[in-house]
Amino acid sequence: MKIRLRLVALALPLALMATVPAAEASPAARPHGARSAAAPSLGLVVSAVPSAKLRFTHRPGCPVPARDLRLLSMNHWGFDGCLHRGELIVHRRVVKDVTHVFGAMFHARFPIRKMRVMAAYRGNDEAAMADDNTSAYNCRRVTGNPAKLSRHSYGDALDINTVENPYVDAYGRVHPAAGRRHLRRDRPVKGMIRRGDAVTAAMARVGWYWGGRWNHPDYQHFSANGQ
Repeated sequence: MKIRLRLVALALPLALMATVPAAEASPAARPHGARSAAAPSLGLVVSAVPSAKLRFTHRPGCPVPARDLRLLSMNHWGFDGCLHRGELIVHRRVVKDVTHVFGAMFHARFPIRKMRVMAAYRGNDEAAMADDNTSAYNCRRVTGNPAKLSRHSYGDALDINTVENPYVDAYGRVHPAAGRRHLRRDRPVKGMIRRGDAVTAAMARVGWYWGGRWNHPDYQHFSANGQ
């Protein structure tokens, strides 16, 4: 059922997909989370990205033009065990990969704290991480290394449950600070990503790389090219 929904959504003309209201696309989802008797589904809708959702995150000189980005609106399981509606912005060429990954996470009921586009945080990665947000596109420099352009600027990188899956930069600083208590990875924690789980397995199937295996681990981070 989930695979069939995904293929239908991706086959729709872009203009038509952009006009489908989120609630209509997924009746099972409720804005603030609710249990439903209806069979839950990913309820994916793919559309062009409204300019308002690129505020603070896209500007002239960014490596990807706005026309090559897509807004993915979909259901996810929350930490409260209820369905929630979330959004990601990714490059159009990785829509299929990201859909597979989030479909697998949905099927496994892997919880996501929240999933908001980075415009909601004015493009501030530290603020988004502190809020335990799951996100993708954001044209910015690497947090902890401003000399380097982040892979998120290309729309083919994901950060998932940032507090439960912190990032340790080259100077040993933990981002976000609240994630320090989750540096120990041998204890099961809700929303934590671990080797061989539903998240890393799905990422491996589409050929994406996990930053949790780096010398300076970035447990929240996945990318198509390993950066």
